[in-house]
Amino acid sequence: MPVSPDYLEYIKEQLAWLPALSHRRMFGGIGLYADGWFFAILVDDTLYLKADDAHRATYSSAGAEPFRYQRDGKTAQMDYWSPPAEVLEEPDALRAWVELALGAARRQKR
Repeated sequence: MPVSPDYLEYIKEQLAWLPALSHRRMFGGIGLYADGWFFAILVDDTLYLKADDAHRATYSSAGAEPFRYQRDGKTAQMDYWSPPAEVLEEPDALRAWVELALGAARRQKR
């Protein structure tokens, strides 16, 4: 589940507008934070944005895929979703998706 340095730099450039953007290595991937709020993960050179009940259906209907992994021989899923490629390429669309993820992060207890 490594994240290449080039992909990390690309995502950081795409999200440079966020306040106090930072990252930490975790679980073989990277966690992304904005102003201290944990809102996304990078795994296998894929961005996954935090979701909750308020907008999970929005992600799903747009073609986003949830983060899945193998655990004890079973497939597990986390509430982080990968935006479609066209979202990553369109700054306004990416901003809207990130704002949804930040909203989910803020609604969850720290």
